[in-house]
Amino acid sequence: MADDDPVDVLIIGGGPTGLFAAFYAGMREMKTRIVDSLHVLGGQLATLYPEKYIYDVAGFPKVLAKDLVVNLIQQGLQFHPTVCLNEQVQTLGWDPPAGLFTVHTSKRCHIARSIVIAAGVGAFDPKRLPLPEAARFEGRGLQYSVSSVDALAGKRVLIIGGGDSAVDWANTLADRTQSQVLIHRRDAFRAHEDSVHRMRNGPTRILTSHELVAIKGQERVEAAVVRDHRAGVDERLPIDVILVNIGFQSTLGPIAHWGLNLEGSAIKVDNTMRTSRDGVYAAGDVASYPGKLKLIAVGFGEAATAVNHARKFIDPSAKLFPGHSTDVIPGRVR
Repeated sequence: MADDDPVDVLIIGGGPTGLFAAFYAGMREMKTRIVDSLHVLGGQLATLYPEKYIYDVAGFPKVLAKDLVVNLIQQGLQFHPTVCLNEQVQTLGWDPPAGLFTVHTSKRCHIARSIVIAAGVGAFDPKRLPLPEAARFEGRGLQYSVSSVDALAGKRVLIIGGGDSAVDWANTLADRTQSQVLIHRRDAFRAHEDSVHRMRNGPTRILTSHELVAIKGQERVEAAVVRDHRAGVDERLPIDVILVNIGFQSTLGPIAHWGLNLEGSAIKVDNTMRTSRDGVYAAGDVASYPGKLKLIAVGFGEAATAVNHARKFIDPSAKLFPGHSTDVIPGRVR
């Protein structure tokens, strides 16, 4: 498909929500193109958490993130959308007489009749430890993601954080590491209650109101010094690997300047997933509305809603609800 050949929908973001949007657009026989700034499809699941188990996707008691990505790609690409990776979107234009959007990226210009923004949290980067020696140990025992669980087998691991990522890693690694300690600077955890319960009943040593104050070692991490803020004392822990999960710094980047109504780093939408601009929809973590829950499962539903309304936007005579997939014969429902 030539770059100047208009598509029915341009999907910005190739994570779980964007891939499901591509599948649903294919079901509606929409010419589709996916644009993503990353070099692979799958979003954070592929780049940050490939070895992490996910427990809250319907139909899977638990599934590795990398396996879920494989299935999402297989599902999302079955109707052969064009995929453009390593492209950051920059500007959004609108040609009223032609009824076409123009989206310039770092590489080219895309023309579309509608847009679904499924950019997740936008451009993201893990928050780094604010220690002067931290940069020296990155890739030498200090890491912000896990690309291989096997690489941590038999290691002494320190996990830092109190959210879902930190607690999930504690549970995932529990039977593989030689020993592991999780420290959190607060007393309460932000993770799911069930995950915290499983961690507390596992082998992980849990230290709340603790903070990492120093990393020790020559060529690699050899020890970590953690401070107990309640007692005001420091403890030196022999450690091979420090796994940091203290959040992300994210930004919408150029999308923030597209004239859309924003709420922080998210895009406000209505109950059709429409943004403040006709023909532009948002779904997944990037979308904001009252009562929003940032879950993969929620993003799937939002993707279907956005695509169906985009289909209606470009062709008012089209059905809004195409029927259930078990009843739909591709090529019949528009």
